[in-house]
Amino acid sequence: MKETVTVNIGSEAFTLDDDACRTLRCYLDDIRSRLPEDDTETMGDIERRIAEIFRERVSSPMRVITLDVVRATMTQMGTPAAFGEPRRDAAAGAPENGDPAPKEDETPSPRKLYRSRTERSIAGVCGGLGEYFDADPTMIRLVTLLLILFGGLSIWAYIILWIVIPEQPARKFTLNDKKR
Repeated sequence: MKETVTVNIGSEAFTLDDDACRTLRCYLDDIRSRLPEDDTETMGDIERRIAEIFRERVSSPMRVITLDVVRATMTQMGTPAAFGEPRRDAAAGAPENGDPAPKEDETPSPRKLYRSRTERSIAGVCGGLGEYFDADPTMIRLVTLLLILFGGLSIWAYIILWIVIPEQPARKFTLNDKKR
C-alpha cells in the first residue's frame, strides 16, 4: 500500500503516489535550477505540458499517477540538461530542507548501529544491521537463520547483539512536523 499526494501541476489537480511525487519534484527542481531566477513563465509552460501529458496517459481523473507514468513523462519532456547548465547560485545554494549547506572541511557524522524500531521481527537486530549496511533486512534475517541452523553462528551471538546494540532513539513528534 502506498500513500498518495494531491498536487497542483499547471493549475490542475492530480493525485500521485508518494514515489512519483518525489521523483517529479526532483525533476522540476533540477529544471528550475537551470532556468533564470525570474523566468516563471517557462516553468509554468513546463508544468502545463506535464499536466497535458498526464491527462493523455491517465484515462480517468480518479486514477493515481504512478512512478512509471512520471518516468515516461520525464523521458518525453527530456533531461534537465536540455534546459541549460545549472545556475551557479542554485548549484552552491542551500539544500531543499532549509539547513545550511555543509562546509567542505566538515565531515559527516559517523553512522551508528541501532536495533531498528520499525524493521523488527524479534528484537530489531537484523533490521538495524540492514539499515546500517543499507541492505534488505529480510536477506540479513535469512542469512542469520541459515548461519544459526548450520552452526556458523550460535543463538547466543544473536542474544549478545540484542543486549549490546542500543535501540534506535524514538523520533519526537510535534504538531509542526512535516512528513519527511
